[in-house]
Parts: sequence; structure tokens; C-alpha cells
Amino acid sequence: MTIVLALACCSCPHYRDHFRFTVFSKDFFMCKHRPTCPSAVSPDREAARLTVHHPEQGWSLLCNGVLLFEDTGELLPDGKIVAPHRVLPPAVAA
Repeated sequence: MTIVLALACCSCPHYRDHFRFTVFSKDFFMCKHRPTCPSAVSPDREAARLTVHHPEQGWSLLCNGVLLFEDTGELLPDGKIVAPHRVLPPAVAA
């Protein structure tokens, strides 16, 4: 399995010319940590260690292949999307 990510390097008006393509192979996502990190299909998958972190672009890549977005949405290695699940603070009564 090969995953190709097209990442915008900036947000200027010529953004189409500023994409950087990054290719990750399946071996890239094989966790080498001891104890091993949770797999991409386990409920605690967000506990895996960061491999690539770009807070300025709002995403991080975990060692199990999960793309984690700042809104808590996720893109799993098999292409499935996990909707954002951030807990919102209770509404303040006016």
C-alpha cells in the first residue's frame, strides 16, 4: 500500500503551484515503538505517537497511519473518514 498526500505549503493566491507531494509506503506506518502503538482500527488509535506534525496546517500523522486533524476529524489509512468528535463546552445561558 502506498499513500500519497498533496500538502499545501502556503495559503497564497498561487496555492496550486505550491503543493508538495509526500509519498508514504506501508512500511512507514509499521510501529516500531515498544510497547507498540494502537492500530488504526482500535478505539484508542489517537494514542499513537506523532510521526509528522504540521499545526500550522491543522493536521498530524500518527505512526499507525491515521491523519488526525485539529478539529478532531480523522482520515484512516483505508480511506475511511471519522467525523470530528470534539466535546463542545456547555452553552452559556444568556
